[in-house]
Amino acid sequence: MPVWLIVILCTLIAVGLFVLGISLTLMIKGHPIDSEISTNENMQRLGIKCAVQETREADGTAECASSASGLSSCTGNCGACDIEH
Repeated sequence: MPVWLIVILCTLIAVGLFVLGISLTLMIKGHPIDSEISTNENMQRLGIKCAVQETREADGTAECASSASGLSSCTGNCGACDIEH
């Protein structure tokens, strides 16, 4: 068997296992994995913040403050944050 064919087969197997894992996670949990910092309650509870939000807080230019419960009152997509806000 040529080497390029083995590489392609290994790649297809790896991608297939990844898709299977994501599918099983979706079926078992019933919802997609929430990896966005601004919408994941567990990340907010642990105090994990978006890098842009941390920079704004350090500069004193943050428009949102933490609530009394310790959770950030910021909403929105952290991936869409504009660094030059």
